[in-house]
Amino acid sequence: MPIYGYQCKACGFEKDCLQKLSDAPLSDCPECGKAEFTKQISAPGFRLSGSGWYETDFKTGAKKNLAGDSGASSSESKD
Repeated sequence: MPIYGYQCKACGFEKDCLQKLSDAPLSDCPECGKAEFTKQISAPGFRLSGSGWYETDFKTGAKKNLAGDSGASSSESKD
């Protein structure tokens, strides 16, 4: 479940709320009670980068090594 940031436009109260994707957005501020509690736009909490599973696990043959190991796997280069 994602965590959404909310801020009240009336009193400035901020809170992070854990909600299901299907839940309706919150509207009433828990601090002042006014219906000015709005969802904030924020960056995602993770980023897929580097030579992780998504790059190497489902590739075959020469395509498997895309991270730049100069073509040799780590098991072949050890003597």
